[in-house]
Amino acid sequence: MHLLAAAPGTIADGSAAVDLGQSQGDIVMLSAADSELAAFAAARAALGDGFPSLRLANLRRLGHNLSVDLYVERTLAGAKLVLVRLLGGLGYWPYGIERIAAACRAEGIKFAILPGDDQPDPTLAEIGTLPAAATHRLWQYCVHGGADNLRNALCYAASLIGGAAAWAEPAPLLRAGLYWPGRDRPGVADLRREWRAGAAVAAVVFYRALLQAGDLQPIDALIAALRARGLNPLPVYVASLKDPFSAGLVAAAFAEAAPAVVLNTVGFAVAGFAGDRHASPFAAADCPVLQVVLSGGTLAAWQESRRGLSASDLAMNVALPEVDGRVLSRAISFKAEARFDAATECPIVTHAVLADRVDFVADLASHWVRLRRTPAASRRIALILANYPNRDGRIGNGVGLDTPAGTVVLLQALRDAGYALGKSPADGAALMAQLLAGPTNALGA
Repeated sequence: MHLLAAAPGTIADGSAAVDLGQSQGDIVMLSAADSELAAFAAARAALGDGFPSLRLANLRRLGHNLSVDLYVERTLAGAKLVLVRLLGGLGYWPYGIERIAAACRAEGIKFAILPGDDQPDPTLAEIGTLPAAATHRLWQYCVHGGADNLRNALCYAASLIGGAAAWAEPAPLLRAGLYWPGRDRPGVADLRREWRAGAAVAAVVFYRALLQAGDLQPIDALIAALRARGLNPLPVYVASLKDPFSAGLVAAAFAEAAPAVVLNTVGFAVAGFAGDRHASPFAAADCPVLQVVLSGGTLAAWQESRRGLSASDLAMNVALPEVDGRVLSRAISFKAEARFDAATECPIVTHAVLADRVDFVADLASHWVRLRRTPAASRRIALILANYPNRDGRIGNGVGLDTPAGTVVLLQALRDAGYALGKSPADGAALMAQLLAGPTNALGA
């Protein structure tokens, strides 16, 4: 088996066997979230010298079974406490959990698996060796997040292995709120002091995890680019668009400062394939929602791939958001190693921003705002139908769909909304006759 040595400056995707090269530490923390690892590294740095040694690693780099075996043998063997933050349940990383659990039980190492979200998972709790109360407390530190909670999480973890560090119970943090660079917990009134009078509002919605980890470069870049184009940014962080508190805060913020466009970086969909799109907290704003991608992959992987974005990026940020009616813009950032943290022997991975792509998204938002302010009768709208060459029967073809009839319904909806259409076809047959009157696939036949 060919074995690669992981090195700073590269981000392995777990498909190849790698040796992370970490030395042994008292506490080992594994997570699939780069933002969480960065936040734990910062918390460890704040505790200073004399604290038990901590090793951090992204379990996605340990996707290969040999990688797991090496990590268990060379790093975990000397640990006193192992924590795994696992999103997706046992099936997400079965071999890793099996090997770590067996090694910890064999060596008498304290071990706990913490769910990667805010939903309890009794199956994971049964696998660990820590008492249920201790596992729950460690999980709650991670669920609430933030510098104070993660610092207390490390102090509590140290107490479990005989350390004397004082710790406090997990403290709930807001699951959603407004954001502005350099301001602590701003409200809409605070944001208005930064805004230009009379300018349109452009909401920017992003995950709370970015705020918790201080990984806000893409959001700050969007704010600056929107301001440069005369728009008033309304940045809102959320735990999830499906979270009731987050959805309520978004709705309240939009009611107080109605956006003309929404730039959403949160993945997935709210409605579901059979659901009501109006269930989205964006629905009441009645404005275009642009899906902005903060890629989970690296710039190099994106540039080298014929597909572009990874399968997970395409699912989370392209396919599913379309269910909610969001309009795809483009990826503005990719994962990159910002530095190597010597204390935890972990690469700190953050979002690297591509300025030209931020500019494109900001321009697109500005154009949508201008279009929204243009009377419907003065707008120039194009409807583009598919055309599969080689015969005319493929014009406007949609598998399982009556595309001509759907197009006529859409044209009527545009007319009802005040668009100036002139003479338009009465039915699908008339539409196809109009299309076939011009150049077609049969040209030159």
